[in-house]
Amino acid sequence: MRLALIDYDSGNLHSAHKAFELMGRDAGADIILTSDPEVALTADRIVLPGDGAFPACRAALGEVDGMAEALRDAVLNRGVPFMGICVGMQMLATVGHEYRETAGLDWIGGEVVAIDAPDLKVPHMGWNELVIDRPHPVLQGINPGDHAYFVHSWQFRVNDPAHLLAHADYGHPVTAVVGRDNIIGTQFHPEKSQGVGLRLISNFLNWKP
Repeated sequence: MRLALIDYDSGNLHSAHKAFELMGRDAGADIILTSDPEVALTADRIVLPGDGAFPACRAALGEVDGMAEALRDAVLNRGVPFMGICVGMQMLATVGHEYRETAGLDWIGGEVVAIDAPDLKVPHMGWNELVIDRPHPVLQGINPGDHAYFVHSWQFRVNDPAHLLAHADYGHPVTAVVGRDNIIGTQFHPEKSQGVGLRLISNFLNWKP
């Protein structure tokens, strides 16, 4: 199995690479850090990380010649299992509103909006309890009350409630995991979420949508 970890100068690649390599040993996975669309197009699994502002990440992805098209072909046409992390998850949305309106990939309908928590610090940063809204194979063994590590000021508000798999409470419900078909995304960083994150990564590596 080959997993393509997409490098477009907008993600926490070192930590993510180490975490996926660690869990990939048991799954027999070859973790390839790549900015080559051909590698993404032929991979068995794809992970798109993302740190920073939505418009900057979306622009950076678009600047890798052929990458957005390769991802769309692999994920939407071939059904390759896909995981987006943090802004990599947010880019699954139809549109983001950070700084300016920016078109997302539109793989899961919805919008990226500011966290509305006037009595709490924003960004939402640190450990927070997960609330599982819908069972999913990638969340197997992750229980309500387990904690994950978040760093973000904006959240993905999905159009279809069926696409919300888990949330956290930060003054109000804040999206933690979204998914449909062969696509899943986490707002938190699994590579920084210790046992919970490693379990999620292992589940993803063994997931057969």
